[in-house]
This record gives sequence, C-alpha cells and structure tokens, in this order.
Amino acid sequence: MTTGLSSVQLQILREELEDHLRWRVAQLADLKAASDGDVDLRDLLASVAAADHAIAEARECLDRLAEGSYGTCGGCGASIPFERLKVRPLARYCMTCQRRREAA
Repeated sequence: MTTGLSSVQLQILREELEDHLRWRVAQLADLKAASDGDVDLRDLLASVAAADHAIAEARECLDRLAEGSYGTCGGCGASIPFERLKVRPLARYCMTCQRRREAA
C-alpha cells in the first residue's frame, strides 16, 4: 500500500507523532496527579478521557505508519496530503471525506 509520502516526510511525521504521544502521556500523568488536589471531578475525568483517547489515536497512527497504511484516507483510500498530516498528524481522512463526515 503506497501513501504518496516520501521517507523524509514519513520520518518527520513519525517524530511529530512520537512527540505528541510523549506530551499526552505526560499530560495524563499530570492529570492523575491533580486528582489529589481540589479539582472538579467531572472536569478531571473528561480531561483524563480526552488524554486517553489522544494517546490511543497517536499509538494507532504509529502502528499504521509501521505497517505502511498511515497517510491513506480511511474513507476513500486516497493519499492524505503531507500538508494536511503536518498540520494534523492524527488525521484519518482526506479533506473531502472529513467534510462528508462532519456534514453527516
């Protein structure tokens, strides 16, 4: 499966995804540590759930990168442009499919 991305672009995106994953793991640890303080439990739980979800997404992207399917639209199978992935490394869909999903 070809994604239309060069090895240099894939390396840049891999580094971005790994940085994002490290940041989210640290964020999750900070949120869990904050549970000892005076915080709104609902806000804390929502933030923990969001961080957990982002960690899972980043790991899934890294798995797809390793298997060679990262950068392929989950809707139409087209290559997602590097420019879109650079801005949103967790993107699963090309802009056309993303707009369709948002409109539905």
